[in-house]
Amino acid sequence: MGAVYTQLSLRERRRIEDWWHAKVPVREMARVLRRSKATIHREIKRNFWADETLPRKYAGYFGSAAHLQSQRRRTVQRKLIRHPDLCKSVVARIKQGWTPEQIGNRMILEGAILRVCHALPGRAIAKQ
Repeated sequence: MGAVYTQLSLRERRRIEDWWHAKVPVREMARVLRRSKATIHREIKRNFWADETLPRKYAGYFGSAAHLQSQRRRTVQRKLIRHPDLCKSVVARIKQGWTPEQIGNRMILEGAILRVCHALPGRAIAKQ
């Protein structure tokens, strides 16, 4: 297993914003922040802001806005929280010794309307 991933902090995002405006190479940003350059690229791409109704000079990466978007995405309640019956079903099968793969595949086989997917650890994906 790899190292534990930590989310970018507001301070790191603000530093990325400053460097982005100063046209610092992503490789250098990643080196200073001790992050993968792919993480920096993904952060800028995912949180880049542009509005077609405004001139291009107003488009860009803004650290505070990026942090708010990230927090908003992370606070969305997960499927097992929103559907307690589904959660009880999954927990019961885990207590019986089933693996996440077995639980997800069994739900597919049973044609369940609400089911979970083991593809993302700790998350349930809507399959309807």
